[in-house]
Amino acid sequence: MPIYHKLGNIPYKRHIQFRKPNGDLYYEQLFGTIGFDGMSTNMYHEHRPTQVKEIKNQYSVAPKIAKENNIQSYRLKGFQVAPQDDFLESRKIVLTNTDCHIVLAAPKKSTTEYFYKNTDSDEVIFIHKGTGKLRTILGNLDFKYGDYLVIPRGIIYKIDFDTEDNRLFIVESRRPIYTPKRYRNWFGQLLEHAPFCERDIRRPNELETYDEKGDFVIKVKKRDEIIDMVYATHPFDVIGYDGYNYPYAFSIHDFEPITGRIHQPPPVHQTFETDAFVICSFVPRLYDYHPESIPAPYNHSNIDSDEVLYYVDGDFMSRNDIEAGHISLHPAGIPHGPHPGATERSIGKTETQELAVMVDTFKPLMVTEEAMKIADEKYYQSWLD
Repeated sequence: MPIYHKLGNIPYKRHIQFRKPNGDLYYEQLFGTIGFDGMSTNMYHEHRPTQVKEIKNQYSVAPKIAKENNIQSYRLKGFQVAPQDDFLESRKIVLTNTDCHIVLAAPKKSTTEYFYKNTDSDEVIFIHKGTGKLRTILGNLDFKYGDYLVIPRGIIYKIDFDTEDNRLFIVESRRPIYTPKRYRNWFGQLLEHAPFCERDIRRPNELETYDEKGDFVIKVKKRDEIIDMVYATHPFDVIGYDGYNYPYAFSIHDFEPITGRIHQPPPVHQTFETDAFVICSFVPRLYDYHPESIPAPYNHSNIDSDEVLYYVDGDFMSRNDIEAGHISLHPAGIPHGPHPGATERSIGKTETQELAVMVDTFKPLMVTEEAMKIADEKYYQSWLD
């Protein structure tokens, strides 16, 4: 999200001497993307951020593919993913392609023994159940039900959960994640017709700074492997930064729906974009108000994209037998639409209370072995009379 942000103490210009009260230098680090052409942040450390003491375990977390060339529609019962204590071990990739991983997680414990850094991907963590605090090298963010946590690649972080009952829907993106460009003017400001504005973006407002030496484990994800790296100083030793590249939070409850006289197409729900997929938010809204409108979505074919819908809460009018935590996958090229009776049931309805997150990918998604453990393999037959 390209909004300038400053937190903590910084010098009056970049790349000049910035000294501690005792005369020693603080250490500047440019944290940027797309070479030197993308969004970046300048941060200032108590210690050099380059002090690696040891590289230890290295192991694969690449998904195991069950169906590489998939044409079948699936329903996945997300809440059947068993809770696990460890945050990273709880993450189960259910759908994947070369641009993104779609992940379910039910972590029970906070991350206390290590820090985490994903160098492969930006992460969007949707909080379905749970509250707590995202703690990062660039400051902290409180989170609750309905929040998207957007964590750019390379951010070092931990997550503190308030309870053991947590459910997360995660998208890992190998492309940078932005707000949709059609919502922004050429300066980058969100426009009047956008369904949210800068006031809805929660930026870090609490910076933890530790001046500590020791053995600090950072689990680094690179090319679908986790590498345990031991650093000589505490990663959260930043005393200030400014720039455009930092984590932020946005609540799905702050998304203002776009409605019309007749049924609106899915792009009106778009919340984030990359050049490889989009993320959309379906929120409570008034239905179409043409006197002959049909509120249920029309049958359609995703000729160029796979459609994934993660059901969060409310009444999902267009589907039969859908519950919170379910995921529907509709592959590219296969028409889909309301289940039998859903179109007729929708006529005369004036509003919906549904809450859902949609991911449309432009490359086909492969179905993993983890997905097949929670899959309804007869779902594709649910449109039969």
